[in-house]
Amino acid sequence: MVRILAMQFLAVENRSEMEEKKLTTQEKALRTNLSKSIYGSFAEIGAGQEVAANFFKVGGASGTIAKTMSAYDMKFSDAIYGVCERYVCEDRLLQMLNHEYHLLPERLPHRIASTRFFAFADTVEILNFERTNQGHGWIGLRFQLKPEGPYNDCVLHVKMLDNDPLQQQMSLGILGVNMIYGCMFIKDPEAIINSLLDGLTTRRMEVDMFRLSGPDFAHVDNRLMALKLVKNGLTKVAMFGPDGTVMQPSEALYKRNVLVLRGRFRPVTHVNVDMLLSSRRHFKRETDVDKARMVVLTELTLNDLSTEGEIDEKDFLYRADIICSLGQTVLVSNYFEYYRLVDYLSRITRGKKIGLVLGIYALQKIFEEKTYENLRGGILESFAPLFGNNIKLYIYPSLRPGSSQLFTLADFEKELPHNLQALFRYLMDNNKLEDIKNANTTNLHIISDNVLAMIRKGEPGWEQFVPTKVSEAIKENGFFDYPLGGKQLEAVSV
Repeated sequence: MVRILAMQFLAVENRSEMEEKKLTTQEKALRTNLSKSIYGSFAEIGAGQEVAANFFKVGGASGTIAKTMSAYDMKFSDAIYGVCERYVCEDRLLQMLNHEYHLLPERLPHRIASTRFFAFADTVEILNFERTNQGHGWIGLRFQLKPEGPYNDCVLHVKMLDNDPLQQQMSLGILGVNMIYGCMFIKDPEAIINSLLDGLTTRRMEVDMFRLSGPDFAHVDNRLMALKLVKNGLTKVAMFGPDGTVMQPSEALYKRNVLVLRGRFRPVTHVNVDMLLSSRRHFKRETDVDKARMVVLTELTLNDLSTEGEIDEKDFLYRADIICSLGQTVLVSNYFEYYRLVDYLSRITRGKKIGLVLGIYALQKIFEEKTYENLRGGILESFAPLFGNNIKLYIYPSLRPGSSQLFTLADFEKELPHNLQALFRYLMDNNKLEDIKNANTTNLHIISDNVLAMIRKGEPGWEQFVPTKVSEAIKENGFFDYPLGGKQLEAVSV
């Protein structure tokens, strides 16, 4: 068996990087084993030792594996890695990586000059016997790209979707091999991401957080990697904080009260800021909102990031930079329909209050029945999660086209088709919809597309329509093609 795999490996040794993504799990493990410079340890908790097992099964593992272990008992784990509040979390994973990687050069000083050390770790919760939990785990790799070089970290969070514990273990083993192989042999960060699910499908595994850091990857913007996770279909939602640090949504939003503002933010205008601030005041007054456990999110969907079907990554980073500069947490999603977003958030906030901030014209689209023609239950099927328990929509007013007259929920009801008016009244009577009454209506004439056009043409006066921090960032960095004395900011490469 080993000889057959070795022959297969030799046949693919000369393939290009793009072609190498087609290698099987066995071929990847064998190539790693046959590389004389790669050597390290495995520490796996919670799902057996499925990753290390793949390297043992193909043969030649003595060329790769210095140690494998599984401190399954909590007391043993604490004695080795230190005390941790939870055992399936990023903090525990980092404790494991720190401990295991430090031991390699300490115990193998004779190999330092010729070896690319690595420490692989995972801490995982697989499906329990009653099948009442969500299988998930934290997986990490600390590794060198050259002997005596600095170490880098690759950290990701996965959701395991197989409905059988043994299948979840096998999926984890495959993903672990893909991760090690990708970090050791593939240079392009996006290619590493795309290789993670080789031999798997998104019906079996979801990767909802990815971070690649270290001196060899100082050029990598992990906010862009978060976008690529969503764009390339590895997850529906990714998230990063005001400082640009990627976050794991289920952990960051667990049992939190969440307020979400969706928009294009191209650029952020005074209207966007007022929508956020005024709706937050409304949200904080709700009796079932814990102010100490409240999170405000600005959401960018793939649809809002696309132009003619293509996503401009440079433009995405412009918007991300500006939103982060205002202290906001960014959610990137592939949930075009609001009810799908709310359904997702409801599962991870565990029944806590969720608020959505919408313009009145966005609410019009929600009430268009033709939007739901592909749903068996039509508009009612979508409204069940959208207006479920602890969900509320805060509606920001707009101006009537070509006039100074406000368009609010009272006007909206009058213009609804007769067959939907009772449904609307039910939502109003049950406190599912609320006008934002303290909106700054003097800014409602600001249209972001008009502001963007002014910026690109270098026309004066656009600064008055955006916050000071936004105008400063645009001018300093040349965002949105703002003229920098004839010199434009170069496109982002990764």
